[in-house]
Amino acid sequence: MDGNGRWAKKRFLPRVAGHKKGLSAVREVVSGCQELGVEYLTLFAFSTENWRRPQDEVSFLMDLFLGALENEVEKLHSNNICLKVIGDRSRFAPRIVERIEAAEARTAANGGLVLTIAADYGGRWDMLQAVNRLIREGATAITEEALAGRLSMAYAPEPDLFIRTGGEQRISNFLLWQLAYSELYFTDLLWPDFDKQALEGAVQSYRCRERRFGRTSEQLPASLRRD
Repeated sequence: MDGNGRWAKKRFLPRVAGHKKGLSAVREVVSGCQELGVEYLTLFAFSTENWRRPQDEVSFLMDLFLGALENEVEKLHSNNICLKVIGDRSRFAPRIVERIEAAEARTAANGGLVLTIAADYGGRWDMLQAVNRLIREGATAITEEALAGRLSMAYAPEPDLFIRTGGEQRISNFLLWQLAYSELYFTDLLWPDFDKQALEGAVQSYRCRERRFGRTSEQLPASLRRD
């Protein structure tokens, strides 16, 4: 979800105004995913590298995260959304950790959209923590299946579509293992401007692609070919 700061700068506003507007875009996209029948949505909210930002901005983002956990969870619950948060929680304030745990418990039984927030998350961190788990469990050899089963998102299928807003064309340490065969979609739209129409455009782009996973087009069922 890239471009909050640039969105604010273009309007001669402080960067924090962009982050506030970005939260509105989150609500819009979550609603759009429900309407489209998306089963899993994962949002990269705060990376391990984002701690390097100015302290006042980091503090604001932490307050915004806490506010969302306190004010949005009941809305998610009423819409049958299951909320999960992945990442290293050790650097979060105890109040944030408490609210994360309460939010996950509150929505755990919901059977609709699984909304995952990646906070203090990095793909390299995720793979390292999975390997360390296997070592603690006494593993002497590591298979793909064993590693995948200990990643933060072992509960979800690998993503079909990766969307990045803001014009940058890189994945920036996000779900490095899981994105191996995902379709990539980049847009110049800044995150606060990414609405349901933009989401539908990304999904339509995905629908026009042929996913072969190493096979030839001729090996695919006719319904999956893009002639």
